[in-house]
Amino acid sequence: MEKDLLIIGGGPGGYVAAIRAAQLGMDVALVEADRLGGTCLNRGCIPTKALYANAQLMDKFAHAESFGITVDGYKMDMGRVMDRKASVVDQLVKGTDKVVEDNGVLIMRGFAAFKSAEAVEVKLHDGTTELVKAKHIIIATGSVPSSPPVPGNDLPGVIDSDQLLELRELPKRMVVAGSGVIGMEFASIYNSFGSEVTVISSTLLKRIDKDIVKRLPPILKKRGLKLHDGARAKEIKKTETGLLMIATNKKGETIEVEADVILMAVGRRAFVDGLNLEAAGVIFDGTGIPVDNKFQTNVPNIYAIGDVLGGVMLAHVASHHGIACVEAIVTGEAPKHGSTVPDCIFIDPQIAYAGLTEEQAVAKGCEIKTGKFNFVANGKALSMGETDGFVKVIADASTLKILGVHIMGPHASDLIHEASLAIDQHMDVHAIGQSIHAHPTLAEALHEAVLNVTDSAIHISPTKKK
Repeated sequence: MEKDLLIIGGGPGGYVAAIRAAQLGMDVALVEADRLGGTCLNRGCIPTKALYANAQLMDKFAHAESFGITVDGYKMDMGRVMDRKASVVDQLVKGTDKVVEDNGVLIMRGFAAFKSAEAVEVKLHDGTTELVKAKHIIIATGSVPSSPPVPGNDLPGVIDSDQLLELRELPKRMVVAGSGVIGMEFASIYNSFGSEVTVISSTLLKRIDKDIVKRLPPILKKRGLKLHDGARAKEIKKTETGLLMIATNKKGETIEVEADVILMAVGRRAFVDGLNLEAAGVIFDGTGIPVDNKFQTNVPNIYAIGDVLGGVMLAHVASHHGIACVEAIVTGEAPKHGSTVPDCIFIDPQIAYAGLTEEQAVAKGCEIKTGKFNFVANGKALSMGETDGFVKVIADASTLKILGVHIMGPHASDLIHEASLAIDQHMDVHAIGQSIHAHPTLAEALHEAVLNVTDSAIHISPTKKK
């Protein structure tokens, strides 16, 4: 079989690349060992957001009295919660299959391994083998959970994020080892579900701005989530009543927490297992596949996108890579797409950010000005009963161009895109500050934070001069 383009991996990078390539007239084959959508759709973004929706409902019920509503006898059926999660995923998978097939892409269900730089052997699930020769090949195999070298991490009840998504009984006690996005999202969700959750954190959400890092722990504590920041897991032991997580903090003190389930959420690794990259001559440096600005590997006709690069592992980044890579193949030119990556953390309150943190801006030698606005002063947030958090804007002191925006609060994941566009288009604070924002909306908080950079915010009391 010969194709213009062969894509290995049908996740958010691979299937998007396949659709875009078909739109541009290429004859495309897509190899996927599991279901289309990859980790994001099947074991990551979508199933966790389905659970997050349940968590939000549980939080609403818990605080219904403050809205003048009495709810008696409500309870959560974990089995039905998981059934709903599976239904959401199944619907999206079927939709993805259809749109890929409707674009004329050949979907090959099986495992791919390079035979040479131009040929890939696909072992299909029906037991047959197909040799595919392609002018261009894109590697989009994604990532898998990494397993830290902690003694006892192979004990029953010590699980990764994939296994947690299949639990049909709510654990009474849970320890989460790792405070990155995956760890904190699951910690927040299961805390809302009613589990006693303890997080063992070496560095809390290391990519976020210092002001959010400072404000977040008291909010988590208020919600009943226990956080041991600056601690590392050392050993896990089996006890008569569960599992014992043993950790040490920065002072060298020992921390012991007993749990029914321990989630190891310490990161992910690029997945190249079984690809036989050596046969194609493609370099893998141990953390990812190096590429140039056209997503081209060291082998001219082979490209790589998404998590397998070993950089920022986000579904929307992989999708963006897929489109940009295909367009680069067709045009021969480096893509001119935006480079600002909005990142979202679905905990309560939500966190979202784009651009530089204050620390990063200073490290780059930028002279900066900042503006903030608290959600407690926003009418929409107050009426929703969700006032924890703030918006922070970082701008260049001389040009007033927006360098970074960091949001902690209600619907932060929806609000961040105005900021991301502003950073990508090199807008200054006046571009947002002089635009009309509807009232009453949460977006007004971003508007006020932008105005605050130049001390022009309307709903903030002026700083008293000494």
